[in-house]
Amino acid sequence: MARWKKPTKEEILQNRQTLAARAREGDLRLPGAVVDIRRGVGMTQEEFAKTLSLTRRQVAEIEAGAANPTLETLERIGRLFGFGVGFVPLRSPRNE
Repeated sequence: MARWKKPTKEEILQNRQTLAARAREGDLRLPGAVVDIRRGVGMTQEEFAKTLSLTRRQVAEIEAGAANPTLETLERIGRLFGFGVGFVPLRSPRNE
């Protein structure tokens, strides 16, 4: 089985740009965004949890959509990728 390798700085930058584009398009949703951010910075759930002062179980529950993270937790997660938490307009035929 191939061993997972951490992304390079260039890959992390590309991952951030891809996620930013998805966010602008309204295509970035929790909990998938948390998984994408964690993987985008090349962290395991354990490393991610430690960085955010959470438990691995809390990270797993957020990623599975089984948790209701606080705004503070969401802000800490977003900051890892240079993102903030906010409202995004929904795409609908009326808005286009």
